[in-house]
Amino acid sequence: MHAPKHYSQAPITEAAISLRLELPDDVTLATLTDVHLAIKAAYPMSQDILAFQGQMLAGASVGATASQTQIGYNFLSSDQKHSFQARLDGFTFSRLAPYERWETFRDEAQRLWNIYRSVANPKSISRLALRYINRLDFPLPLDDLKDYLRTVPEVSADLPQGLSGYFMQLQIPQVDLTAMLLLNQAIIPPQNPNVVSVLLDIDLFRDSDFPSEEKALWEILEQLHIRTDQVFEACITDRTRELIN
Repeated sequence: MHAPKHYSQAPITEAAISLRLELPDDVTLATLTDVHLAIKAAYPMSQDILAFQGQMLAGASVGATASQTQIGYNFLSSDQKHSFQARLDGFTFSRLAPYERWETFRDEAQRLWNIYRSVANPKSISRLALRYINRLDFPLPLDDLKDYLRTVPEVSADLPQGLSGYFMQLQIPQVDLTAMLLLNQAIIPPQNPNVVSVLLDIDLFRDSDFPSEEKALWEILEQLHIRTDQVFEACITDRTRELIN
């Protein structure tokens, strides 16, 4: 397996760190507005986060109802490259392209988490996730996806081999990390007619056995980061590395 490295043309379109939490009963939306007061200079824009619920009705007549509830706020940086969600059920920090380095991304997430934690005082953590959404553009003509990707759908030799689209999801337990890897891959609309664009979505999460110590929690996140790098390298070939180097 290739060692993880820093690519000058990293294909990451979005990176996200998420925690699903249980907050004390007395924490409300008004409480979460205090988070924005502490970060407003760097994250001046605020958006409501809404959760939608639908219900089917059956009986003499069939119908449906829908409702929405606000569950938090999304705070955006001035350039809209950084997004910080402070919700009643969790915390999410994301970075849009261009992605810089893990250390920069992690440190800003930790800074915001400390502010969120001091305001919301979470009772427990039920999920910790690290996600990298990559867009890979392969030049045409493209004879075989295996020239660029090591994990691809296998088409029977008795069928035509040309693909105009596909979606593939793999769920791969990471037993040593007590985690689960969701690996999504699909052909997506290209940015220009001279390439084939492939989505490579690496979603690694853990939903049990969380330590009470803050330092240990971030050590788990470091382990997840190392694994996501390893997964990315395991999915691509040297030809892809040449494209993004």
